[in-house]
Amino acid sequence: MTKNVVVFDYGFGNVRSAERAVARAGADVEITRDFDRAMNADGLLVPGVGAFSACMAGLNAARGNWIVGRRLAGGRPVLGICVGMQILFERGIEHGVSAEGLDEWPGTVEPLKADVVPHMGWNTVRAPADSELFAGLDADARFYFVHSYAVRHWRLEVTNPRIRPPKVTWATHGEPFVAAVENGALWATQFHPEKSGDAGAQLLTNWIGTL
Repeated sequence: MTKNVVVFDYGFGNVRSAERAVARAGADVEITRDFDRAMNADGLLVPGVGAFSACMAGLNAARGNWIVGRRLAGGRPVLGICVGMQILFERGIEHGVSAEGLDEWPGTVEPLKADVVPHMGWNTVRAPADSELFAGLDADARFYFVHSYAVRHWRLEVTNPRIRPPKVTWATHGEPFVAAVENGALWATQFHPEKSGDAGAQLLTNWIGTL
């Protein structure tokens, strides 16, 4: 049965390229901010481009914060991309200004410490061996990044042996940073799978296969 994916349209993110990539990966896809459609889709994709604080303001205005929280409370899959990943963390700091995120994960989005910023181009990543998101991809697969900020420290500790800990994927540009997370129904990537060629297509296919 073909899965339905909503690309959440809250004014930030290249929704058309995300739509095309998800469709090529085999899902029925629509771009909308309609509350009921976003809540009831098999998968919700939250893109994001621009400043952390502006993305959060746009998401809140479209009730996206409530939709994401309610979907995750019910175990309904959500995929965040680029700033759509960053806003899932506790807060972001840009130009010395701190803004609150969705706080699904503890941690702060901070400026990358690298000789060349923004980080723009193709990079390999270091995914856990049991990653579902990167299944079928070689270790030298490359993904397309465009960002100046990242999460440099993963802070979520799982002490309950009955709870599966998140799978965290790392990349390096000047320093290590979080490149992707798989945490129950909530997955996210700092890079753009919709701009990452065959590797990105395989990743989206993997996500859709879990819906």
